[in-house]
Formats: sequence, C-alpha cells, structure tokens
Amino acid sequence: KRHVAIVTTASLPWMTGTAVNPLFRAAYLAKSEKQNVTLLVPWLCKSDQELVYPNQLTFSSPEDQVLYIRNWLEERIGFKANFKISFYPGKFSKERRSIMPAGDTSQFIPSRDADIAILEEPEHLNWYHHGKRWTDKFNHVVGIVHTNYLEYIKREKNGALQAFFVKHVNNLVTRAYCDKVLRLSAATQDLPKSLVCNVHGVNPKFLKIGEKAAADRQSGQQVFSKGAYFLGKMVWAKGYRELIDLLANHKTDLDGFNLDVYGNGEDAHEVQSTAKRLNLNVNFMKGRDHADDSLHGYKVFINPSISDVLCTATAEALAMGKFVVCADHPSNEFFQAFPNCLTYRTPDDFVAKVQEAMSSEPQPLTPEEQYKLSWEAATQRFMEYSDLDKVLASETSLDRRRQKVIGKSVSLPNLEEMVDGGLAFTHNCFTGNEFLRLCTGAIPRSRDYDKEHCKDLHLLPPQVENPIYGW
Repeated sequence: KRHVAIVTTASLPWMTGTAVNPLFRAAYLAKSEKQNVTLLVPWLCKSDQELVYPNQLTFSSPEDQVLYIRNWLEERIGFKANFKISFYPGKFSKERRSIMPAGDTSQFIPSRDADIAILEEPEHLNWYHHGKRWTDKFNHVVGIVHTNYLEYIKREKNGALQAFFVKHVNNLVTRAYCDKVLRLSAATQDLPKSLVCNVHGVNPKFLKIGEKAAADRQSGQQVFSKGAYFLGKMVWAKGYRELIDLLANHKTDLDGFNLDVYGNGEDAHEVQSTAKRLNLNVNFMKGRDHADDSLHGYKVFINPSISDVLCTATAEALAMGKFVVCADHPSNEFFQAFPNCLTYRTPDDFVAKVQEAMSSEPQPLTPEEQYKLSWEAATQRFMEYSDLDKVLASETSLDRRRQKVIGKSVSLPNLEEMVDGGLAFTHNCFTGNEFLRLCTGAIPRSRDYDKEHCKDLHLLPPQVENPIYGW
C-alpha cells in the first residue's frame, strides 16, 4: 500500500477549520482502504492546552487526546475510520492566535512512510520550518491553503508593510516545499504552483438535518419557526465589523428585523457594547455547535464576512436547507450555484436580499446539490485536482523514490528545480538563526522542541537526536 501523511496546524478539541477538515479528509481518504493514512497534529504542553482548548479541557497524554478525537469523529461520520493519529511538538503563539511547530515537523513521519504528504496550511507550517525539505523526503507534496493571512494582517498595526513581507515569504515557502498547491477559493493569495478548488465537505450530520427538514416540510409540518441568525467566533475580523455597519446604516430599512448572534471570542465585549451603543436589534448568545437542536428552526443564515477563504458555517447552513445571505465575494463563489444562496454587492442589495429571504421559503436540496456538499464529493475533487489519483496509480513508493534519486543524479539540473532548491536552502539558513527568527516574530526557542515535549511525547532531546558532530 502507498502511504499518505496529512500534516495540519491544529487539533481537536480546538474547533477550528484546520483541526476539523483535515480530520474528515483523513477519514474519507482511509475509507477506500487503498492507501494507509496518517494524520499528524500538534501536541501542546499543559500550559498551552489551557490557553487553547475550550471548557478547561486538557490531556495528560497523547493517547487520551487520540481517544477524544476518534470518539468525536465516529459520532459524526457513522463508520470506523482506520487511520493513524500521530503528534509533532507545537507551541501556542498568543500574538498570532495560532499553533506554531517546534522543531522539524517532517521528522515525525518515519522515512519508511514518507511517500505522499498533504500539508494543510503549507505557509503556516513552513514559515519557520528548519529541517528536511518536504519535497526531498516525500515523493509528492500537496499544499492546501485554508486561510487568507494577508486579509487578517492588513487589519493590524503597520499591516500593509507586514502583508508585503508575508506575501513574499508565502510565495517562497510554497514554491520551495510543495509540488502542487490547492486554494479553497480565489480569496486566498495567488501562490506558485496553485489552482483553485474547494476540497472540503460538510459534516454528514448537517446533510441529515437538511433531509429531515425537507421530509417534515413535505408532510406539512412547519420547519422554520425562527428568523435570522449569525454564528461565528466573536472577533472583529470574522465579519462582525461588516455586520454591525450594515445593520447600523440600514436601521430604518430593516425596521422590525431581529438577528440572533451566537459566538464567543476575544472581541466579544467590544462587539456587544458597540451593538448596544448603536441600539441595534441584535441578541447575543454564547457560541454553540452549529448542529445544536436550538438552531434547526432558523430560516436565514446571515454571513457578511469577507475575511474567510471558504466559510464552513455557510456550507453547513446550506446543507441544513436554510437560506444564506452573504457577500458577492470570491470566498462565496462555490456557494453561488445553490438556489438558497442569496449574494449581495451593495448595502442596499443586502437589505433587499434579507427581505427576500425573510418573506419566502428556501428550496429543498436536490440529491446532486447534497452530493456536491458532501465529503465524498470533496475527496473525489481532491484526488483529481491534487494529481493524487495519478500518483497512487503509478508505481510503488519505493520505486518512485529510487527513480527520483537516480533521475536527479543522472539528468542535467532543471533551472526551475535549481531555483526552488536555492530558495529552500536560503530559507533553511535563515530559520536556523535564532536572532533572525526572533526578529520576524517566531516564538523564542522554537527551533527545537523543549524538555516538556520530550517528556510528553517520549522523545530524545534535540541535541541527541541531531548531534553537532555526526559519526
């Protein structure tokens, strides 16, 4: 069997896209049983777990976290997914609100299994990567771009300057470390070797909720007893700024319109106090799972965010048979083919679309539309657009690795390969210098994992693993 390693930047119980979607990808790739699959996720020490994971949930060992992840997954997909879950050392950056790898992430996939690598957020994984080049270790490396980093960075202090540097670093690392890059939508940075394709599906339980709603409607029951809602992490960049501006500027036009908002986050107090000061008809509630029974009765999902790459909540709302009102933006292009997706271009258009949704009934999804939203369809698209179907149909991994080594040693160097190799070498030298790492915002002493990681993951100390003087 061939081997696929999926490497991502977050893990459950942190309910973020890069924790959930790679988990579903691993399950559905392993479902065919044509290849062995490993999901490689970050392990956080206890102090970082307390900062990241919700409801004071922590794990004393990787085995405990694996059990939690598997139970969560199997409750949702309805089949036993046969894939391996491994960990690499990670550290949480409060400034970036992200988990950053500590040490060489590639070393946590054994050489015997180093065949095909899927890097979820290749830019993020490689900003400070100091170790073996992914394309040297693996036969085929695919990057999947989840996040519109430039959009978030532009909102920060000195954002334009920071975005300029990050843009070029992203270009460098994806070119140096990937064979192919898939962007979930055109809202992301246009990277080398990249093309646009939505390779994400929705949790199967949302499609089941949609099927039940359609069946209830057919039998004459009232399905949607509530109006409109918005659900998302309560930070300004996640669409709250746009939402409050739209509601404040059209208070008269939307007279009598009430919106329920569900979310927790760092900007919760500021968002709520702003809405109160502007006297908006908005009810704020604690964040909850989008599949929660209390949300089934809503007819309209409002999502004005333009910072998303591909909003999971939008896909889930469509799967449940609801109307979605969202901006005419590249991040929503995939959803525009669905009749229940109402897009607006101007603030006045937003008002018109909200009024249209509130005064009419959404259409039930057709079987084709349901399939398009599913993880089965997403996996099929991924196999095709990443060239994985061709790679898996080719010779065995060992033969490919031999051919790769022999080909490099016999053939004349290709100019593009030389440039990519030069970029990888330059980046490796840069990330090996602690002073330069700190100047560019790396977590102090994150070039190698620390003693706590050694203890939790039963690792040899970095100085033993990588001695200065080899035999």
